[in-house]
Amino acid sequence: MSDAWRPTADMTTLRDRARLIARVRAFFAERGVLEVETPILGQGGSTDIHLASLSALARTAAGRQRLWLRTSPEFHMKRLLAAGSGPIYQLAKSFRDGEVGRRHNVEFTMLEWYRPGMSLASLMEETAALIREVLSPSTLSDEQGPLRCRPYRELFHEHLEIDPFSVSLDRLRRLAAERGFMPKGALDDEPRETCLDLLMSLVIEPTLGWAKEDSKGGQGSLCAVVDYPASQAALARRHVDAYGDEVASRFELYFQGVELANGYDELTDAAEQQARFDEDNAQRRRLGFDEVDVDTRLVAALAQGLPDGSGVALGLDRLIQLALAKPRLSDVLSFDTSGC
Repeated sequence: MSDAWRPTADMTTLRDRARLIARVRAFFAERGVLEVETPILGQGGSTDIHLASLSALARTAAGRQRLWLRTSPEFHMKRLLAAGSGPIYQLAKSFRDGEVGRRHNVEFTMLEWYRPGMSLASLMEETAALIREVLSPSTLSDEQGPLRCRPYRELFHEHLEIDPFSVSLDRLRRLAAERGFMPKGALDDEPRETCLDLLMSLVIEPTLGWAKEDSKGGQGSLCAVVDYPASQAALARRHVDAYGDEVASRFELYFQGVELANGYDELTDAAEQQARFDEDNAQRRRLGFDEVDVDTRLVAALAQGLPDGSGVALGLDRLIQLALAKPRLSDVLSFDTSGC
């Protein structure tokens, strides 16, 4: 008889997972952050060209509608913030098509929280504190110290000897193809952001979040990358850096070469958010991708008034995988996509 019915993770691991999730809930309870639940389905999906939203046709009061499975709970949580919820968090089942691998699954658990009135720097420190609370002490460097922040530009200078803001597109494509072990000309039609993302993921990310920066093994140490190009702002504000370039007011936090969290100084301008959604869909058309319905209710919530503050999304399954030293994400899921 086939064993395909069996859970992906063993029961000891699932008990450990429950224990770690209880620790997460205690972390927020101590800080007075309200746990919320929001819908998995929404009127709009993520227009981000780097994300593939899933949709479903449903019979609703309005008739037959296309509804979108969330790639994160962000849109609904921001509507709660606009309604006066105060600080909130959620353990949210989320979905991204095609995300399969050692650290990916189409369905996954996102831990997302929002802090009205909190600066991005303070949220980075709180995110680091939460991660340290969950990780096994044996995986952490004895010398934690303050959270280390590395500007995006500085990392490209250090590892690739280029300025990601000014390097020519031709040189960037050649370098991305070389470092990605691709044939000459393989990236000739790819936009700048695709090449930067490839170099970031293949060359730079594996070096981040280690106790010894020149090592890709041993104990880990948390590292936050800041000042991404403005084109990568998504739903974050923008600001001008020390070089006079517009950059995204956001961070990504790494541990042992793994991206764990992505935080924003949240954009509150409804017109700007609508313009970004429209530009995303325009770029989707140029690249031959399907357009994604825009969540007009989020835009309406921003127009009503979203409080200034910061928010962060953290891949909870990845964090648990690292805490329990499991080789694959599926090892900490009761059932992964292939076995559901």
